[in-house]
Amino acid sequence: MESKIEVLSTVTVDNHADLYKIVDALNRTLKRENLMFGLALNQEDQDKAVFTIYRT
Repeated sequence: MESKIEVLSTVTVDNHADLYKIVDALNRTLKRENLMFGLALNQEDQDKAVFTIYRT
């Protein structure tokens, strides 16, 4: 069985120390809906973060 992850949306936002808490809450709450959320620092601008929504 093949597992496919689909990117639904990506947005770049200002980085904030507490953003990971929002991503963690979304992942815990919406896991049953086959949604997953990611957060990464922008490689070109460390003051920005890239927030991504996936369907699993």
